[in-house]
Amino acid sequence: MRKVLMAAGLVALLGLSACGESKTEATETAAAPAPVKSLGRQQQFYAGQEQLESASTATISVDKTGALVMHASAMAPGAGYTHLGFLRRIYAGPPKDGIYELDVVGDKPAAGAQVVTPVEVKGAWEGYPKQYLKGVRLMTKTNSVVAMLPPPA
Repeated sequence: MRKVLMAAGLVALLGLSACGESKTEATETAAAPAPVKSLGRQQQFYAGQEQLESASTATISVDKTGALVMHASAMAPGAGYTHLGFLRRIYAGPPKDGIYELDVVGDKPAAGAQVVTPVEVKGAWEGYPKQYLKGVRLMTKTNSVVAMLPPPA
């Protein structure tokens, strides 16, 4: 008799635990897309350097010398950010999709108003892996933007 009561209690507990989540909560959590997982490891930032807040557009091209020229329109967390640029992430091997990740960074000012400020970030990547690179993903604190390499002329 004791075993029957224990089994009935266990079944009742399992049934009650499933009642805590409504059907709408279950569909909302299932419908949310999974965040993009970075395949590279961040390089160590210098003292005072941090990722910018967000990026809106990005372009890449190859110049006459063969270097990869990168340009991004981004938002800095405040006015006065200097030494804006890109830091390549570290990979054990080339990414399978050919999209390399770079952090959009800048040196934060010593003091200043915390007003989101638009900035233009430019940089070049000499000696990039031409045989593997198809595009770059520019990573910021809140989002990322992908720029694909244009097809050769």
